[in-house]
Amino acid sequence: MLFAFDLDGTLVDSRADIAASANAALEAVGLPRKPDAEIARYVGGGARNLVARCVDPHVEKLEEALAAWHAHYALHLLDTTRPYPGIAAMLGRLAGDGHVLAVATNKPGRFARAICDALFPGRFAQVIGGDEAPRKPDPEMLRRIAEAERAPVAAYVGDMPIDERTAGAFGCPFVAVPWGFGTFAPGVPLAPDAAALERLLLAR
Repeated sequence: MLFAFDLDGTLVDSRADIAASANAALEAVGLPRKPDAEIARYVGGGARNLVARCVDPHVEKLEEALAAWHAHYALHLLDTTRPYPGIAAMLGRLAGDGHVLAVATNKPGRFARAICDALFPGRFAQVIGGDEAPRKPDPEMLRRIAEAERAPVAAYVGDMPIDERTAGAFGCPFVAVPWGFGTFAPGVPLAPDAAALERLLLAR
């Protein structure tokens, strides 16, 4: 089966590195730093959206701040970012059993691939970022993954309602994880840990 995953907040805990780069960008354009918890609320819509919300209402500083964020994050994206407990082993078992794995994320593609290559080498057949296809909740990333692998997406896994909407727009099952950036309404399939996530996926 073909399984697709979001990245930040789903497979990896990257909030500290994202926040550090956001604050470096704010300092670079002369704006005050923000608490990590506030920056975490801005994650999910891609780098431009993240930085735009950080600099608001100083929209005139967006492009300069975005360039600073990219420059800082390129050097620091693996400072503290690590897989959530059990995730690397779960991906290894799925791949070892012949399942095809992919990532669809609003993070810029080159950063997503750098993280995946470092933390999950060889696990993903496709890694598509939000600067390489229309950003979620547009389902285009999932469509491209399915087309490239010539297989239906058995499930999409994410940590935010935007991921649920993406799966719904594409027409595939969705599985949520609770350890990331978002919360879900009752009734959404929720995996409390990596072992439960694996069981839910294999039940598809």
